Order: sequence, then C-alpha cells, then structure tokens
Amino acid sequence: QVQLVEAGGGLVQTGDSLRLSCTASGRTFNTWLLAWFRQAPGKEREFVANSLRSGGSTYYASSVKGRFTISRDDAKNTVYLQMNNLKPEDTAVYFCAASTTYYTTRSDAFEYWGRGTQVTVSS
Repeated sequence: QVQLVEAGGGLVQTGDSLRLSCTASGRTFNTWLLAWFRQAPGKEREFVANSLRSGGSTYYASSVKGRFTISRDDAKNTVYLQMNNLKPEDTAVYFCAASTTYYTTRSDAFEYWGRGTQVTVSS
C-alpha cells in the first residue's frame, strides 16, 4: 500500500522559515513527478511546486518563486519544501503528491496524496 506522509508544519511568524518533508512508502518514486500543493480555508487547492523525475527540473507558482525550494532525496524516498520569508497568505494545509505524468501542475493528474500538514503564519 502506497502512503505519503507529510511532516514539518507548524505556527510561525511572518518572515520565518519552515521545512516540510514528505516520505513515501510502498514503492519508490525516483521516476515520478513529485509536487506540493496547498489549500487555504475556503479556497481551492493550488499548485505550489513540482520536481520532475530524479535529476530533473523544478517549477514554482509565481506566488512562492524565490522564497520556496523543492528538493528530493530519492534514496530516502522523500521530497522537501523549504519555505523562507513566510507570509500570512502562505497559511494553508500543505499536501505532497506523486504522479506518473512527466510534467503537470493539475491536481487531478496526481495519483497519490498525503493527508497534509498545517502551516500557519501569523502577522
């Protein structure tokens, strides 16, 4: 059974940093597209960042570009999201996801999802 488990969320202040992690079990994901999405209260789930198969490129939503960095350690079957200079508008539940699609930012293209981790940024 495939599972994705996120960790690292919490309550921080504006300008602080957090690093989220997502560890997969049940299969290896080194050839899969890995991504982070987020969902704020009352809003739709939105794309944050993705990492193409091991050694591939990374892409970011414009709202986080320059502040967030996605990385992956395929030996640990883990994907990370380093979040710097956090803002109140980054407050959301953050989800990791995995897809066999080569490149996409559409949430409906991802086969596996974690349950999410809450990130709250106070002003």
